[in-house]
Amino acid sequence: MEVLREQEFVNQYHYNARNLEWEKENGTPETNFEVTFQLSNKDTVNKVTSIVAVLQFIVVRDEFVISGVVSQLVHVQDRLINEPSEFSQEEIENLAAPLLQIVKRLTFEVTEIALDRPGITLEFNS
Repeated sequence: MEVLREQEFVNQYHYNARNLEWEKENGTPETNFEVTFQLSNKDTVNKVTSIVAVLQFIVVRDEFVISGVVSQLVHVQDRLINEPSEFSQEEIENLAAPLLQIVKRLTFEVTEIALDRPGITLEFNS
């Protein structure tokens, strides 16, 4: 699948220190990642489908919780997409990879500042 990517966009990014007392009363958050795709434009003449890839995430670590939304406009070349279900798992991972990189980069930088020590490097499994 050939794609042309626009710049990634950070819609929201939140860093919160863990509040264990609050969690006792309200429940402990759980790590979760969800990638969705929104059709932006389908150019039938040039066979290009433009979609917005959106990553919503929450990452729970011992000392902090990060959450947010990052997105990217992607132009899929030589292919008309009607539904996101048409993407294979490999294609979904390929489309989401730059968004995960932004989350890793933000988290490393923010935790380095917030914790006053080397930043935390997130590792993602397929």
